[in-house]
Amino acid sequence: MAATPSKMIPLGTEAPYFNLYDPIAQKYYSLDNLKDGKPLLVMFICNHCPYVMHIIHNLVEVSSEYIKKGVNIVAINPNDYIAYPEDSPEKMVEYARKFNYPFPYLIDETQEVARSYDAACTPDFFLFDKDLKLVYRGQFDDSRPGNNIPPTGKDLTYAMDCLLNNKAIDIPQKPSLGCSIKWKS
Repeated sequence: MAATPSKMIPLGTEAPYFNLYDPIAQKYYSLDNLKDGKPLLVMFICNHCPYVMHIIHNLVEVSSEYIKKGVNIVAINPNDYIAYPEDSPEKMVEYARKFNYPFPYLIDETQEVARSYDAACTPDFFLFDKDLKLVYRGQFDDSRPGNNIPPTGKDLTYAMDCLLNNKAIDIPQKPSLGCSIKWKS
């Protein structure tokens, strides 16, 4: 399993626009739907990646908790599902229901959104403040498949807590690590 790190785009970057389809809710979500004065977490995930599956239960738990605290959260599947059928919209519906995703799970069919975020891997996390300026990008936590560190989400939750409490995010921001995005050829 080859690991790809996230690219760590500059803090302060404005959230790139998106308007993507959610096959679960059968409707489109755009950045405009999420411009409501709350922080925004954009996650690039997929169905088949062992790095995503390693944290999925904790990711759902953390997401549920922070949605209640006032963070808008959206997940985007950037993978070429023709080459990787496990990431198809039909399978997205299956996975979202199986794991009780509390967030919209959108398909980036053209992969333009993943490119605009400079996303590199799944999972890849981008946390924006209420003005949609990037304040955190990086890992969920130090847990990886096979390293015997249980997933907790401590890095991401610390960043969200700081943001919600108007405090500086004063921890080193480490790149996420996961499966490379499956780009169309």
